[in-house]
Amino acid sequence: MASLWAFLAVSFLVIATPGPDTALTVRNTLIGGRRGGGFTALGIAAGQAIWALGTSLGLVALLMASEMVFEAVRWLGAAYLLYLGAASLWSAWRGRAMRREIGVVQTRLTPAAAFRQGLLSDLGNPKMAVFFSSMLPQFADDFAGLVLHGLLFGAMTLLWLTGYACVLSRAGDYLRRGPVGRLIEAATGAALVALGLRLASEQR
Repeated sequence: MASLWAFLAVSFLVIATPGPDTALTVRNTLIGGRRGGGFTALGIAAGQAIWALGTSLGLVALLMASEMVFEAVRWLGAAYLLYLGAASLWSAWRGRAMRREIGVVQTRLTPAAAFRQGLLSDLGNPKMAVFFSSMLPQFADDFAGLVLHGLLFGAMTLLWLTGYACVLSRAGDYLRRGPVGRLIEAATGAALVALGLRLASEQR
């Protein structure tokens, strides 16, 4: 029981620390409302479930052992964050959401697009591979235990980010209005670009 509480405490600290997941959830809540933020959070949690399963099967260890594959994931993840951030900055500069569906920004973000963005953003973050492969074995040493701890982490992430989405959506009409909405969209876009640049420049 003590190890479970320790896992919950460490997980909460990691989840509550703002990063790409938080920035993307905020951005998509402002674009697509509570549903957009909620499906983004669901996609992120699904990505974490895949990382947990990969860790349990030993696939993440293979990823960590291959410099080429690890670097490919890092660069793809960085490029995707830069893509999302640049789209937000461009939308804020134009003063309205992009009308043409490009899978990132639109007048109303569809649940499928929000889920896909959350999933790809999380799977493109090699820090999740490092985190799961280093943390989960400290609290479990068999397949079932690794999977259960990973799913628990994903469930906590889903609850936390969904809470973010619910709070933001209550003030969504005001936040999306005029210069306020443009400023927030520009800020979240800049945050995603900065996170993408940091991921691209980090050394393993």
